Amino acid sequence: QVQLVESGGGLVQARGSLRLSCAASGSIFSINAMRWYRQAPGKQRELVAAITSGDTTHYADSVKGRFTISRDNAKNTVYLQMNSLKPEESAVYYCNADLRQSYRDFGFYSYWGQGTQVTVSS
Repeated sequence: QVQLVESGGGLVQARGSLRLSCAASGSIFSINAMRWYRQAPGKQRELVAAITSGDTTHYADSVKGRFTISRDNAKNTVYLQMNSLKPEESAVYYCNADLRQSYRDFGFYSYWGQGTQVTVSS
């Protein structure tokens, strides 16, 4: 069984900063890409940032220059440093990971965390 648990969400003022963490645990052979998504009320879930097993990063245009995604492979953990936060970025932030539970697996499978609430006040 694989579990992804997000932490670090909360209330922050506009232009403030917050750092999210997501730790993967359970039966894990290897983790490929890890990603952060967010979903605001009445909105579609959107990709915020992604990082590959080789530490190549990708960001949504709206967060470039303000957010930084990183990972600690020894801890099976991905982080999202969010700076200069805007009220419109209030949302539930979800962690996602593509991983293999066995070396015999044909490919990677996608897993999701439960999400952590981020509220940016104006």
